[in-house]
Parts: sequence; structure tokens; C-alpha cells
Amino acid sequence: MDDVKIGEILLPGEPDTQEKREHDVRAKFWPKLKRVMSKVPFARDAAAAYYCAMDRETPLRAKGILLAALGYFILPVDVVPDIFVVVGFTDDIAVLTAALAMIRAHIKMEHYEAADAAIERLKTE
Repeated sequence: MDDVKIGEILLPGEPDTQEKREHDVRAKFWPKLKRVMSKVPFARDAAAAYYCAMDRETPLRAKGILLAALGYFILPVDVVPDIFVVVGFTDDIAVLTAALAMIRAHIKMEHYEAADAAIERLKTE
């Protein structure tokens, strides 16, 4: 994936686009993460990004970028299909890493603490 493509994916979008993305992410993020958690090295970052995106204190632009990245993660079809376990998540990692770099000032330790707790819960379900 090149920078232009990632930049296009991470456009925050208009308020109605963000609202739809938030709805989709809320509905599909946790089931997808639970399904692939053992196969992806970025589960903690993805969960922390989720909590940051849902935090009322996160600025709208940062929230939009995170929702775009998480929306890409939950898509059933992406640039490199996730069925290819090792390689299939490389595009998801690239998009999420770019998003986290763009909003790093807004992701807090409390988002990572919530992510850790959620991942532990998912492991026991």
C-alpha cells in the first residue's frame, strides 16, 4: 500500500459519513476482533483505537480518522484479503499504524487500559 492510498482511506469524511462509520464500527468491530485476535499482532492497538474513537473527548477529526481505519479493518473485502493469515492483515496494520500516528496526541493510557480489559474478556468468552 502506498501513502496516497492510506491517505485516501483515512479521510475523516463528512458528519453523515462519520455517523455511518461509527454505527458500522460499533456493530462489527468486536465480533471481527474476537474472530481474528489470535492471528493479528495489533489487537491491542485496534481495541485502544476503538475506545479512543468512542471517547466523547476525542476531537471530531481524530475520531473520523480512527473510524475510517477501524471501518477498513471490519470491511469484509480489502486490498489484501484477511484469509491469507500472515499477509492478509498487513494492509490493516498499515492503515491502523498510520491512523495512530496521525492522532497519537489523542490516544490515552485509559484507552489502552480499556483495550487490555476488553481483550482479556474476549479471551474468556
